[in-house]
Amino acid sequence: MREEPLSVTTSARSGPQPVEIALLASVFVVAACGLVYELSAAALSSYLLGDSVLQFSTIIGTYLFAMGVGSWLSRYFERQLPAHFLRIELMVALVGGLLPAVLFIANAYVPGAFRLLLYGLVLVVGALVGLEIPLVMRILRRNIALKDLVSQVLTFDYLGALAVSIAFPLLLVPQLGMIRTGLLFGLMNAAVAVWALWLFRHELRRVGAHALACGLALFALLGAFVFAEHITTLAEDKFYQDRIVFSETSPYQRIVVTRGSAGHRLFLNGNLQFAERDEYRYHEALVHPVMAAHGAPKKVAVLGGGDGMAVREILKYPSVESITLVELDPNMTRLFTEHETLAALNGGSLKSPKVRIVNTDAFQWLQQPGEMFDVIVVDFPDPTNFAIGKLYTNSFHALLDKRLSASGYAVIQTTSPLVARKSFWTVAATVESVGLRATPYHAHVPSFGEWGFIVASRRPYRQPEALPEGLRFLSAQTLPLLFDFPRDMARVPAEVNRLSNQTLVTTYEQEWGKVSGH
Repeated sequence: MREEPLSVTTSARSGPQPVEIALLASVFVVAACGLVYELSAAALSSYLLGDSVLQFSTIIGTYLFAMGVGSWLSRYFERQLPAHFLRIELMVALVGGLLPAVLFIANAYVPGAFRLLLYGLVLVVGALVGLEIPLVMRILRRNIALKDLVSQVLTFDYLGALAVSIAFPLLLVPQLGMIRTGLLFGLMNAAVAVWALWLFRHELRRVGAHALACGLALFALLGAFVFAEHITTLAEDKFYQDRIVFSETSPYQRIVVTRGSAGHRLFLNGNLQFAERDEYRYHEALVHPVMAAHGAPKKVAVLGGGDGMAVREILKYPSVESITLVELDPNMTRLFTEHETLAALNGGSLKSPKVRIVNTDAFQWLQQPGEMFDVIVVDFPDPTNFAIGKLYTNSFHALLDKRLSASGYAVIQTTSPLVARKSFWTVAATVESVGLRATPYHAHVPSFGEWGFIVASRRPYRQPEALPEGLRFLSAQTLPLLFDFPRDMARVPAEVNRLSNQTLVTTYEQEWGKVSGH
């Protein structure tokens, strides 16, 4: 069956026709929107499920497969191509635009269905996007020679993808958030449908019905955009249980601070970082065993720890002359410096004249020539993905060794030796693989359970005889107990975590997955 000719045709071409320009611009928008939906799904899955490499790989693979299916199905669309294109645009606008909001709500209210819904939506959006480009090419082919058609369509397709790939992490998500970003591009898809309605109004059957559909889609997306903050709050209040007092999406992570019976709690990408009621246990255990053991540390570095809690403990030592805080996310250090309530939790430590804040990647920072430190406190999140896992590799620890003074100590927060026993001892084996001594210890933090730390040094670790006054958890008498490991946390054989294999990330996911059931 023959396809209907376009209503806009020319016998003698004097340049690009309006319908061609409009449709090629639509290709740009379609490509941009499709990539936004793909990136949103991948980013959300890595936030909520961990292991960013696995999530991005499987989401992108599923999306491309679905696009292939959509392209194959386009052969069955033979008549009324503009009408089919318009309908598909509206479906992509609604399904893709609402995808982040639906996934956020599903994670909060029906977490067991999250994976099924995630991949189901990715398949639907991918198939619809796969239908779009072939239909546009078939609509254009009567006005443009095949050679020019393919090159022009693919050029606009790739340009749209490039624009979004840059804007998504640097501009869209930090400024609009994930939900509003999805809805904005859903509105752009709907706008393409409205544009198609106007362009092909003379060949469309039931123009009124199409116009009503466009109006309803725009109304739904605009309404969701206006109430995006309410949707986010609805989902996060359910997920976090406590009242949310601050939330922000940076280029690096989702930052949420809640307040409830445990006081303030900080979550990064949904993972608890501290609870106000017992964070002192964690930070005293992290800092004082190495600071007090050194004797009189002058130069100290803190890698991670943008909340300033570790810095607060370090400032209890009069000998300290300078503290260099290396935190990737400037939003974290700004928040815990300027937000009155949160700055009070760290005692205003980040405003101390002794503190220098460096917002950069710690791995890259260590690779640069720089000063030596008496104590280095390594306070990164757990290795839930390969981006964080690199900070637990032998390559990282070798760089750490080069910045540590001959008599210095480094301490590394090292997950739970009870829940993630092999992961804990993997870090110990990795520290030892670069020629450093590994001295493990642990402390009970009610919000986390049994938690582990490892001292890395060139000289043997010697426990201090005295600790600063005013500590709430540690004392010189009880400190030795932290270095005693019961049988269920005793050392087990473990591989060295290398950049080339990142075995720690896999082991960590397996061990914690058994506990969380995901």
